[in-house]
Amino acid sequence: MWFNDQQYNKLVWKNESRNYTLKQILLNDMGISLRLLYSLKKDKQIFVNKKFYKMHELVNIGDIIEINLPDEANEYDAEDMDIKLLYEDADLMVVEKEPFVVVHPTKGHQSGTLANGLIKLFKDKSINSKIRFVNRLDRDTSGILIVAKNSYCHSILTKDDAMHEMEKKYYAIVSGHLEKESGVIDLPIDKSEDGIRRMVSEKGQRAVTRYKVIDKLKQATLLEISLETGRTHQIRVHFSHIGHPLVGDELYGGDMSLLNRQALHCFELGFYSPRKSEIIYIKSELPHDMRELVKELTPTY
Repeated sequence: MWFNDQQYNKLVWKNESRNYTLKQILLNDMGISLRLLYSLKKDKQIFVNKKFYKMHELVNIGDIIEINLPDEANEYDAEDMDIKLLYEDADLMVVEKEPFVVVHPTKGHQSGTLANGLIKLFKDKSINSKIRFVNRLDRDTSGILIVAKNSYCHSILTKDDAMHEMEKKYYAIVSGHLEKESGVIDLPIDKSEDGIRRMVSEKGQRAVTRYKVIDKLKQATLLEISLETGRTHQIRVHFSHIGHPLVGDELYGGDMSLLNRQALHCFELGFYSPRKSEIIYIKSELPHDMRELVKELTPTY
């Protein structure tokens, strides 16, 4: 059982399991990954009742397990950036990414990324950890991103089952009007020959996209979209394939005259908070450029 008062760099657990070894509790009850376990074991950062324990030793009911997570250095520069913080607890932050912002630094893009701004935010909050993103968004897509404050949280939330259970909802403006008010697109997605674009292909991985119409606009439609899978460019590929590309999506044939980026915004995320042991739902409003486009395209009767 987790203690209520938690810190990003210390895990504190009260044991409620009978006849379990320390290793069994760490792996099965607390969800520590093998990789993290071996690192902590090597550095002797795991304690039971303030004493160092070996992995094979039994832990009694009511014993307190404490784990100290090491300080980490970031390899990129910290930069001042106006970051909208939507939620925060001991393990993670949830932030809103603006369009046109690169998430990770790359060889050709070392500064001005969201990670650079988060490094500064971490420093201001005395958080000595690497920046670890749990989910991802394309450069021109806006919306909600989860940032883990420690390796434990990141390992929990990026497990295959956790990623599958994470609820993601998007607003998108697509070209034209769909035949149905709601539907499911269940088409596999694979890489194209250029390695950049994705395409629908029988050789690809299964991809499932659910949608419902929010508003019919002038020659366009505002959709609410939820994902059952998380393939690269999934929403963009699926709607382009059925003849309704996202407005502003140049890569997949979208109309560039209305918006200078793909009209896509992640507005809701539901995820499991590791030490709160509950599902957290975070919502975000439609961004300014998409709101203005909806106004512009709203029919007048």
